[in-house]
Amino acid sequence: MQGGIPIGSALVRDGRVIARGRNKRVQEKNPILHGEMDCLNNAGRIGNYKGTVIYSTLMPCYMCAGTIVQFKIKKVVVGESRTFAGARDLMESHGVEVIDLDLPECVRMMEEFIAAEPALWNEDIGE
Repeated sequence: MQGGIPIGSALVRDGRVIARGRNKRVQEKNPILHGEMDCLNNAGRIGNYKGTVIYSTLMPCYMCAGTIVQFKIKKVVVGESRTFAGARDLMESHGVEVIDLDLPECVRMMEEFIAAEPALWNEDIGE
């Protein structure tokens, strides 16, 4: 068990995973190391993000959504947004297609985590 926040992300181009990441704020004591940010950092310099899709357990927050918009990633697929609405409107207002799968297993995992670690969760979302 790695500990921390159970949110992961993957960056895909042409059906091939370019990079993976996970929320490591706790493990690395880094306040901006959300799953999407770790994933993009792990991708390194790929030139551009044309044709990429980013997948995430949860709807991206404003910080991660801003990075997605900045890098012109045009499609985001998320596991759920019931436990955290995130910044869907921001991404869509910049032409990003957002697909919310609303997966019961993602909702359940996040609800269980939030119930078990409310202080850690509130720290993660800036509450």
